Amino acid sequence: MSRTSFDTLLEAGVHFGHLRRKWNPAMAPYIFMERNGIHIIDLYKTIAKIDEAAAALKQISKSGKRILFVATKKQAKEIVAEQVKRVNMPYVTERWPGGMLTNFATIRKAVRKMVSIDKLMTSPSYNNLSKKERLTITRERAKLEKNLGSIADLNRLPAAIFIVDILKEHISLAEAKKLNIPTFAIVDTNSDPRKVDFPIPANDDASKSISIIIETMVNAIEEGLVERKLDRDKKAADEDRGEQDEDFDNRMREDEIEEDVAGIKLAIKEHPDAKLQKMKTGVVGESEEKKSQRKRINKPAGRPKK
Repeated sequence: MSRTSFDTLLEAGVHFGHLRRKWNPAMAPYIFMERNGIHIIDLYKTIAKIDEAAAALKQISKSGKRILFVATKKQAKEIVAEQVKRVNMPYVTERWPGGMLTNFATIRKAVRKMVSIDKLMTSPSYNNLSKKERLTITRERAKLEKNLGSIADLNRLPAAIFIVDILKEHISLAEAKKLNIPTFAIVDTNSDPRKVDFPIPANDDASKSISIIIETMVNAIEEGLVERKLDRDKKAADEDRGEQDEDFDNRMREDEIEEDVAGIKLAIKEHPDAKLQKMKTGVVGESEEKKSQRKRINKPAGRPKK
């Protein structure tokens, strides 16, 4: 079953593309028709691509990996920030810091600097600074929070990146392609879908269109996280059950050993000469000839004749 419907996408204006003179010929397979000089996107193909991208994002989140969302367009900032916070994924809605992926170590240094400023502001020495120094530190902290606050918990490169409008975010797309990071994106009729691993042909300018697609992707990620949690709980329960079964087997084995020992002790108590009889078993049934041979063999040698 599809994650969205034709009517829902139609009401959100997902089918509206750009003017014909601005189109990219690579988008021809996803264009249904032209009306009043504007290309109309085939929503059936959009639904298929949405399902494909959602399934891939679900598997990535289920494996415990991170997905970075990038949307610096004015109409997409608040939508992405609000939706992505639900699944605790990193996102960039302000200026894309150049080299964020290809020079990730430097970005992590800036994040660590933000953490050190937080520690300084909570320490007693912060009150001993002058008003000007405290103002400078506060402004620097606010700037770092604005640009890097949403990726503060991104300790390693993301497993995938989702982009709204690949023309505006061409730098982030190029960095992801250079590092072979899977790319997901909303591509309009003026974009080249061949640059993206999982393109979603849709209107990337209307806020309603962006909202419905981002919400669908976030819901898929949330499903993956829930399944991951259920699998971990099931695995932990199986391990506990296995340990309980092992403890039960050990206790049963110990009980059996105790019963065997008790039975042996009882047998020895009832037959105290059992061991002695066992030692004499080979001698009682011997014939007279074998007895004489035994005596000659075991007879001590006599004194030597002078």
